[in-house]
Amino acid sequence: MFFNTLLLALRSIRRNLLRSFLTILGIVIGVSAVITMVTLGKGATQAVQMQIAGLGSNLLMVRAGQRRGWGGAGGAPPFKATDAEAILAQIGGVAAAAPEGRASVTVVGNGRNWATTITGSSNAWFNTGNWKLASGRIFSDDEQRAGSAVCILGETVRREIYGGAVGAGGLGEQLRIKQFSCTVIGVLTAKGQSAMGSDQDDTVLVPLHTLQRRVTGHQNVNTLLVSMEDGSDSTRLKASLRELLRERRKLADSDDDNFNILDTQQLAETLSGTTQVMTTLLGAVAAVSLLVGGIGIMNIMLVSVTERTREIGLRLAIGALEREVLLQFLIEAVVLAALGGIIGIVIATGASIVLARVMGVPYLFDPTINLLSFLFSAGIGVLFGYFPARRAAQMDPIEALRHE
Repeated sequence: MFFNTLLLALRSIRRNLLRSFLTILGIVIGVSAVITMVTLGKGATQAVQMQIAGLGSNLLMVRAGQRRGWGGAGGAPPFKATDAEAILAQIGGVAAAAPEGRASVTVVGNGRNWATTITGSSNAWFNTGNWKLASGRIFSDDEQRAGSAVCILGETVRREIYGGAVGAGGLGEQLRIKQFSCTVIGVLTAKGQSAMGSDQDDTVLVPLHTLQRRVTGHQNVNTLLVSMEDGSDSTRLKASLRELLRERRKLADSDDDNFNILDTQQLAETLSGTTQVMTTLLGAVAAVSLLVGGIGIMNIMLVSVTERTREIGLRLAIGALEREVLLQFLIEAVVLAALGGIIGIVIATGASIVLARVMGVPYLFDPTINLLSFLFSAGIGVLFGYFPARRAAQMDPIEALRHE
């Protein structure tokens, strides 16, 4: 009985293909919108997590001033290189600590020039930021102590000055930075954009003493980079770090901190949480169109019941049971909604792949949201198809046969 009823429902849908397609259009749009929004949201969340991980492993970034982020120190005294040494020596659970100074410069080499950021630090900088060398070597101890004229290029600077394939070219060349020339001894592995939207590869790394003596002319340090050991208690470590810095900066108990500590793990959790909330919100908004599609199915099914009143009366008059008529129209509604769900999934998959490439985020296929969207669309068919089906099943055969 069920198979025959299904064939009748499919035959009825096929008789009005254009109307059937327009009927399921709302379901198609709703399903494709929900899946696309959720898929892109998950991709964006993973992209943010990957970008934060690119900043460094279990990284704490300490900057002068009470204002968080990348703003100025606001009159707070800067750090010294010895602060990083004290952190590594006196706080347990610290894997590496690196002082970091920065300055904006224009570099010249190979007949080209490029405006970039010069970064001064120690070899610990590689550990705190998960930096690897694509070619060349790191600084020697003598080069760091003497502030030698040597440098390591980020991939963006290398490409703009020397060109060529990724990681190739530049080694052993002379690069002019302000009034001095340095020898290129290494090239950093490319990282791409950071979570802050800046190009991490647009930098030139030199020993900290080189930056201080030849570029900035002072001993100030902008940032302290502190990498925690795996399994360390970040809350305890941050408390110890805060206590040590307050002591070294001679702050009284009543004084506020004149520095701030940014935990990249917390930043990743915050940004990921925000992205997930936005994904849920957009998915909920897109799901409204599923309800609109369900109303469209109900409307068309009511019209179909009216158009086929004599057919319904004839079936009831020759012995068809009410439940058989109810099942026929209910199956029509469910098939329409499920077909809309399948088409919506196909469209969403294609749209998600294309948009993920355009947005530069990974495409993550989520079988759960696809299955839920399909089941929800079929449920919409049951919910909004029941009333028209019930109306058809309760018709009086005699009155139905009289219908013009």
